[in-house]
Amino acid sequence: MKKIITICISLFFLSINVLLAQEKKAEKEGNKEFENLAFIEARQSYLKAANNGYKSDQLLKNLADSYYFNADYKNAAKWYGQLFYSTENMDPEYMYRYALSLKSDKRYLASDEVMEMFYATKGEDYRANLYINERNYLEEIEMQSGRFEIINVDFNSELSDFAPSYYQGSLIYSSNRNERHATKRVHDWNEQPFLDLYKLNSIEVLETSSSKFNKQINSIYHESTAVFTKDGLTMYFTRNNYTNKDYKQDDNGTNRLKLYRATRVDGESSDWKVQELPFNSDQYSVAHPALSPDEKTLYFASDMPGTNGLSDLYKVAINDSVFGEIKNLGNTINTEGRETFPFISKDNKLYFSSDGHPGLGGLDVFVSEFNEDNTLGEAFNLGRPINGTEDDFTFIMDSDTSLGYFASNREGGVGDDDIYSFKMYRPLISKCQQSINGIVLNKENDQPIANATVFLLDENNKVINEKTSRADGSFDFALDCGQIYSIRSTKETYSPAEKVFNTPNITGSVERTLFMKQQDDLPAPLGTDIAPLLGINIIYFDLDKSFIRKDAEVELRKVIDFMNVYSKVNIDVRSHTDSRNTNQYNIDLSDRRAKSTIEYLVNVGGISRSRLTGQGYGETQLRNKCSDGVSCSESEHQLNRRSEFIIVK
Repeated sequence: MKKIITICISLFFLSINVLLAQEKKAEKEGNKEFENLAFIEARQSYLKAANNGYKSDQLLKNLADSYYFNADYKNAAKWYGQLFYSTENMDPEYMYRYALSLKSDKRYLASDEVMEMFYATKGEDYRANLYINERNYLEEIEMQSGRFEIINVDFNSELSDFAPSYYQGSLIYSSNRNERHATKRVHDWNEQPFLDLYKLNSIEVLETSSSKFNKQINSIYHESTAVFTKDGLTMYFTRNNYTNKDYKQDDNGTNRLKLYRATRVDGESSDWKVQELPFNSDQYSVAHPALSPDEKTLYFASDMPGTNGLSDLYKVAINDSVFGEIKNLGNTINTEGRETFPFISKDNKLYFSSDGHPGLGGLDVFVSEFNEDNTLGEAFNLGRPINGTEDDFTFIMDSDTSLGYFASNREGGVGDDDIYSFKMYRPLISKCQQSINGIVLNKENDQPIANATVFLLDENNKVINEKTSRADGSFDFALDCGQIYSIRSTKETYSPAEKVFNTPNITGSVERTLFMKQQDDLPAPLGTDIAPLLGINIIYFDLDKSFIRKDAEVELRKVIDFMNVYSKVNIDVRSHTDSRNTNQYNIDLSDRRAKSTIEYLVNVGGISRSRLTGQGYGETQLRNKCSDGVSCSESEHQLNRRSEFIIVK
């Protein structure tokens, strides 16, 4: 019996080893297909291994990616989730994709929790800071929502239709629809036919029939995302790296995307002369062109060296047939995620799709206005219904009529990607607007304090606005985005209150409450140091210097407000040092610092000099054992380096 059991156990482990070898082989086959961007075939190999219990980290990454890069976010979330819970140190980029996939599945709370972990792992990442420090992004999106009406069109197919563009009163778009009598060639990425450009003859009346655009433009590989000059004689479009029937790959065997320019002599001719643009490369992709209103600048997406994320938006000047220097659009637009599909409207706004800026899931459409110096302002999400939980992209709009088109793979469509028409009924908020809605309350009973003077100060502690609190204690100020401010309230018989805050780089409002404590006629007994009473932090001076630093100004403002409220109080300013350096040197240095403090209170704060006295005490009044020759820590020495503001009258 023992021998039989031994044989059975051996056969059991032998069968496990055989199965394990088979699943490793399936994973290896999947990896090869994945590297060649054959995501559907790779997925089948991975699923075969995973369903039999074999799940390595690499298998889970690639399996989840095979869904993510085909916009199947629900299944992507499933496999990213298994990776998330099976590994201790998940790669931050996969953590971000997991958070996005959860968001696309409307699991916002779970998405935010994963994003918080992403932030903890990679806090310097622009995307992490946006989601964690500006967590009201959903509020901002809701504020933009409801400005468009979506209209279904009748020319979509059962596969992918996207990238609409205007051309001489008609619509050009990209599609991989199946056609009768056509040779069926499929792309490994998603096992669907290659894309061609199609033409809808009129956009005045939405026709249902379309025809292929031009045989000189369409090749046996992908063509998509075209843009035309106003005269219709020049077009820029995207194609696989396939020029003059020469199919090229990068060093890893991947066929990249390139930009092409096609020209014709006049509007009657149907012959297009196609040329590859000179800044393409076999090693990276350049795609999705857009033209500025004056047609002197070409915008596009690329993953060229220097790109922040998976793809960035770039621009290049056009001077006849000569192209200028390639320029990245910068961190206002580009993130560590994907920025792609740019479009410039007649009124000079940049629309683009991104999964790096705060959105609802997948790719969302954003807009940014050009400033007077031709730089780009903050990007704003277009909100619902243009954006949803899936991919929304290739947005175009005629700003004269507020009519336009975009593509989406949202539920309810005819195929994988569908084109939708829209009308914008209300303009977007495209400039960052911030405000503060505050209230002044009595600290002891939470009752509102009316007629308090509330100051708004900039980051340099300069008063830039002043208001009086209303009967209910409320006040408000208009603010700029992305700035540091402080608010301060004062009122006779109350101690001043102050708060410092930052405004985010998105439109919205912040709320702050100032709590003031009612004081007797005499705020404290004679001899009281008001520094701890007012919460004054240590006033620092640079080494061997006595001038007032910016951070010290914030603290001295509290003293100024106090003395304005209590107009009969006199203060003695006392400056102290630690025991390091000679006794006489410390006396002289602290005395200069005390006098510098008094000058600031007089010259900046407007306090009468007759109400101020002061001197330096050096190291003569140490608060602890740290005298000459005694070994002390820096924090112990710091207790002795202090400024005191003593009530003397």
